[in-house]
Amino acid sequence: MTTMLLHSLTPSPPSLRCHRHRNLVKTNHHILLKTRTTFTCKALYDDSDDYLLDAPVQAGDGFSFSGGKYSDGPNPADDWFKQGKYMKAYLAYGNGEKAKDPFFGLTMGGSSQVSSEVFRWFCVESGNADKPTVILIHGFPSQAYSYRKVLPPLSKDYHTIAFDWLGFGYSDKPQPKYGFDYTFDEFVSALESVINELGVKKVSLVVQALDIQISLNPNMDLITPSMVIALKATRTDGSIYLPFGKSKFREFVSALESVITELGVKKVSLVVQGYFAPIVVKYANKNQDKLNDLILLNPPLTAKHANLPSTLSIFSNFLLGEIFSQDPLRASDKALTSCGPYKMKEDDAMVYRRPYLTSGSSGFALNAISRSMKKELKDYVEEMRKILMDDDWKVKTSICWGQRDRWLDYDGVEDFCKAAKHRLVELPMAGHHVQEDSGEELGNIIAGLVSRKVRI
Repeated sequence: MTTMLLHSLTPSPPSLRCHRHRNLVKTNHHILLKTRTTFTCKALYDDSDDYLLDAPVQAGDGFSFSGGKYSDGPNPADDWFKQGKYMKAYLAYGNGEKAKDPFFGLTMGGSSQVSSEVFRWFCVESGNADKPTVILIHGFPSQAYSYRKVLPPLSKDYHTIAFDWLGFGYSDKPQPKYGFDYTFDEFVSALESVINELGVKKVSLVVQALDIQISLNPNMDLITPSMVIALKATRTDGSIYLPFGKSKFREFVSALESVITELGVKKVSLVVQGYFAPIVVKYANKNQDKLNDLILLNPPLTAKHANLPSTLSIFSNFLLGEIFSQDPLRASDKALTSCGPYKMKEDDAMVYRRPYLTSGSSGFALNAISRSMKKELKDYVEEMRKILMDDDWKVKTSICWGQRDRWLDYDGVEDFCKAAKHRLVELPMAGHHVQEDSGEELGNIIAGLVSRKVRI
């Protein structure tokens, strides 16, 4: 049986580290390769440190204006966290040196450090994993939480996954220059690692004869699509059935790689919002064979769109940007409500503010990403336009546009879609963050576009 794509079966707080173990189970006539997940609890901060930018919640945080979480009572952010899981993807660079703050050179707290050699990404998964997969990618600056109203209608017929980018929400937020620098090229590479991980199908190997042990590689429990090519010999329970004993064993071991690759291949559809669209399109251009559909929500499509609005560009300024990026009201509330008609409820605001209230690492990441946006967005938008107009672009592409977007002008969008022969879906009551303004409607539109049944 194909199993869950994400690593943990229970949400683990940021202070937990996951370790995977493998074991081989023998039955009378079969060998089953199984996995189990255990958790080792270890605090990510050290009480011996004299100074921490992101200290434990109860101690507050010197770089968050509100000094920590609202209260010790129930919080909507906790409810959202419980719905998610952590997965690991993309290797951190560097030598493991402890991150230090850019002002005083003091050792930073746990959430600004690289938690392990591989970064943790927070994901919320919904729907049946055996159905076609749709991956929802949030915009800048936002979180996977922005898709909360899209998930219910979309997951009726699709396996849906929304994740937080590094630097946002509950995903890792390494200090720039200590494992991740938040450049566009790094985000492209990181996205490829994430999608490869989400595209994994874990399978049980079933082999006739007691004394046969197969060991293709030390990570057989995480079989990736890049490992193979072809054979249709599966049982109804999803396990691989190999109809042979010891005879011609080497020949069949070679064939097994092809079996597993065929089973591991799983195309996905990508939905991405706003300023992260050029990054996703660059990834998609290199991986067209892995994609069914690409749906862009209010992406920067014209030359005028390549300039960040003042609400966002302020975070890239020297000194002032470093201060404002630590203000949860500017980094979340103002950034989300200034771009369209969206009226944020207090419960939703508490979720968006949480990363900035509990750690300075979110602000440092926002500052770094804003600087990358200011430096690289123009070139990436131009490259995205060329890719989407190119005759070699074969991915079915749709653009959903909230017409009340205050950041990105609609002028030129319709002309571009006509010239590139991409479907344009207009949402007259939505702004830049379409999924916030018209979440349920958008979920149904995405389902229709992916199923090829939508009529607009």
